[in-house]
Amino acid sequence: MVMKKKEKILILSGSFGQGHQQVATAIKEAAELRLPNFESIVVDFMAWAHPNVYPISHYVYMKSIQKLPQLYGYLYKKTHDRNAFSLGLNNIMSAGMGKMLKLLQQIRPTVVVSTFPFAAGILSKLKEYGLTNVPLVTVITDHSTHSYWIHPFTDHYIVGSNGVRQELIQLGITGEQITCTGIPIRTKFLQPMKKEAWVRKHGLNPELPTILIMGGGDGLIGEELLNADTLDTLPFKAQFIILCGRNEKLRKQLEEGLHSSKHHILLFGYIEHVQELMAISDLIVTKPGGVTTSEAIAMELPMILYKPLPGQEQENALFLTKAGVAVKAKSGSEIIASISTVLKNPAVVLSMRDNARNINRKEAAFDAVDIITEYMMNQRPFYEAELSPMTKWRTNRLLKREGAFYSHI
Repeated sequence: MVMKKKEKILILSGSFGQGHQQVATAIKEAAELRLPNFESIVVDFMAWAHPNVYPISHYVYMKSIQKLPQLYGYLYKKTHDRNAFSLGLNNIMSAGMGKMLKLLQQIRPTVVVSTFPFAAGILSKLKEYGLTNVPLVTVITDHSTHSYWIHPFTDHYIVGSNGVRQELIQLGITGEQITCTGIPIRTKFLQPMKKEAWVRKHGLNPELPTILIMGGGDGLIGEELLNADTLDTLPFKAQFIILCGRNEKLRKQLEEGLHSSKHHILLFGYIEHVQELMAISDLIVTKPGGVTTSEAIAMELPMILYKPLPGQEQENALFLTKAGVAVKAKSGSEIIASISTVLKNPAVVLSMRDNARNINRKEAAFDAVDIITEYMMNQRPFYEAELSPMTKWRTNRLLKREGAFYSHI
């Protein structure tokens, strides 16, 4: 008996910030549960296509948001709308048509889902040149729009809020091309919560308030808050769970620096069970990334948003504070004051949890897969077109020029 090959869903992502990858993983998990006869493949396209340039560009990106956030914000604002500058920079960042075409020919997907704006831009170019007609579904991973997300040959946009949907419509995208599902989060946030068991597992005191702090691993929440002098100004004893990510140096520094704190301090490196820690926490202090805050909303966890970066983080923070699920803080002392204000007022906590319940879209990944499925059923893609000799010549010349460019950097 000949086994029929599974059709494939190609999910393109990028590790400039963890949100793009986390959304890609969420969609892959949901697709595997909803569509067992399809194979879902996640590719970090920037790392795959430009292995020599990627480590440098990633390093520069991380340093820019840590050390020069105002410059990052300036570039974000400068390129927010489509203009000559944004188009020029987008052309540079969206180089890689040859690598994208090779990837399509290797995997031969039925549909492509992009959670990374520049990957969507490259595929849109291939479709413009007639080199493929594979459906392209873009998942916007923040509560904001930007010119880099918007490309003429995108078939459908999946967005996290109605505000983003309306912005896209104002930019000329038809309502039929946009679905508001919420930002997709991983399936473990839909599983039953075992709060009492997890409190025992992590050795916490159920009588003390618990505050979860995320963002230290990338140096985005630093010494201004993560020191005993600041934490001990909180007028009551609490438990702090601090996630340091892959920053082992930070974890060791905090282990030494916080051992004298009056609070119970629990330190973690990189973990896969963040849903457990959210479930047993009363409050989270975090940067306003689209995915982390969507996970917190799914857990009905009140948020304190620390120093939103200029750009999409500020727009996320605006959405979340307007929704009544978060408050903002600009310094360590403001965070401590906000923790005290929120946790001393049960009515405030209840209101924030109710507001989270009202906007909760924890099944967003499955709703996104339903949209993706529609495009899988409507056409059979090709990956190489029957082109005229002149079009073939122009396309080959363009791909060779791209290859020459990247061979010199």
